[in-house]
Amino acid sequence: MSEFMLEPVLEEIGALRSGHFLLASGRHSDRYVEKFELLRRPRLVEAACAELLRRLPWREIDVVAGPTTGGILLAYELARQLGVRAAYAERAEAGAAQRVFRRGTTFPEGARVLVVDDILTTGGSVRETLAALRGYPVAVLGAAVLVDRSTTPVDLGVPLIALARLEIASWDAAECPLCQRGTPLVKPGTSAPERAASQRAGTSPERP
Repeated sequence: MSEFMLEPVLEEIGALRSGHFLLASGRHSDRYVEKFELLRRPRLVEAACAELLRRLPWREIDVVAGPTTGGILLAYELARQLGVRAAYAERAEAGAAQRVFRRGTTFPEGARVLVVDDILTTGGSVRETLAALRGYPVAVLGAAVLVDRSTTPVDLGVPLIALARLEIASWDAAECPLCQRGTPLVKPGTSAPERAASQRAGTSPERP
């Protein structure tokens, strides 16, 4: 079987975008990976997860855990291919920086858990998922992501495996050169009707 190369696939489906973007981490960037261009294509997700599994150093995995939203789709597909259970880390409450496992989720004592997410910039979602797992009697093997786009090494306290590594700059808002040039800021995931409504109200969801 030929190796699945993620970056050319992202380029082909239009998932690598240029502009001025507000990332989930709060940082700004001139390039953005629109993960849902991939996650809307089940066959590509299947192929990406199969390649990710091929690269993992662990062969005994009992549960795959992922954070909302993209991480739960990947956790499901990886768990399906492994024939194991999936678990989903949700926000404790709207806007909170903590995650919890809800809906009756339990973990067998000593379960070997792999954490998975889509795009890694600062590692916030993965850290929150790891923190949620500390309340359970499990052994976390490591974390896996589709794309590592961090500009400096991210220490998660566990091994990290990435399917692709993209060199994409990002900045704090106060240091963003695109802000200094007055380039309009876009918050990915904001719909056109939401933007229009905010503009009519005199506010913009595209501003942090």
